[in-house]
Amino acid sequence: MNATAPKGRGRPKVRPQALAGQAPAAREKPADKEQRIYAAIVDRVMEQRLKPGTRLPEAALCELFGVGRTLVQKVLQRLAHDHIVELRPNRSAIVAMPSREEVGKLFEARRALEAAVLPLVAAHASRADYASLRRQLRKEQNAMHRYAQTEWAGLASAFHLRLGELSRNPMLHRYLSEIISRCCLVVALFQPPGNATCEHDEHGRVVDCLEAGDVAGAQRENDRHLRDLEAHLQLIEEDTDLSLADMLGLPGRS
Repeated sequence: MNATAPKGRGRPKVRPQALAGQAPAAREKPADKEQRIYAAIVDRVMEQRLKPGTRLPEAALCELFGVGRTLVQKVLQRLAHDHIVELRPNRSAIVAMPSREEVGKLFEARRALEAAVLPLVAAHASRADYASLRRQLRKEQNAMHRYAQTEWAGLASAFHLRLGELSRNPMLHRYLSEIISRCCLVVALFQPPGNATCEHDEHGRVVDCLEAGDVAGAQRENDRHLRDLEAHLQLIEEDTDLSLADMLGLPGRS
């Protein structure tokens, strides 16, 4: 840990607009400001720089972004809706800290949804659809060797979303999109750095089974794949003396 890091979890000393790297345009629209703040916090969570349980005081966020409390509250409400933060009455919001039981239920629901999706994919997918899946797998494999973990993790999730799309059932696709989004957050929070979110070969075996008409085999491969993903999560709360500014990689204001 950096010896100059401030101790304790008090209100972080930060510079206005430092999080975004530069001051926004003077005439930036409120909706654009909201999206900028939302995206910045989500990105830091997905990069594992904002850890589970990290306090997000409204006053500190106002200072960081140079905006008013009303806008910050709106962003926090949106983050809470997306299960990225937890809002606590009369206390600061925190980065979501799901329990082991909650994570287990989440993955249980995902396995059930994907098991329902796969027979529909086998029934409706065309040769062109399988060709597009193979192209997607090649991009995924290339990304695993060339890009940061967050980038190839996004491609890995896109594979599962594509299966939902190929089911030709909009309701299942929508529910699967929501649950995969929540799983992505959990994986971003608790996956050890350097581990593959989804193994390329596991995806390939699912496609092999589907294309061969082996629905049961595809379900077994996918179920095993999702259980392995869950098993590799490290649901350990990390204690830290770093301030919010430090976790965001920002110098404190003296």
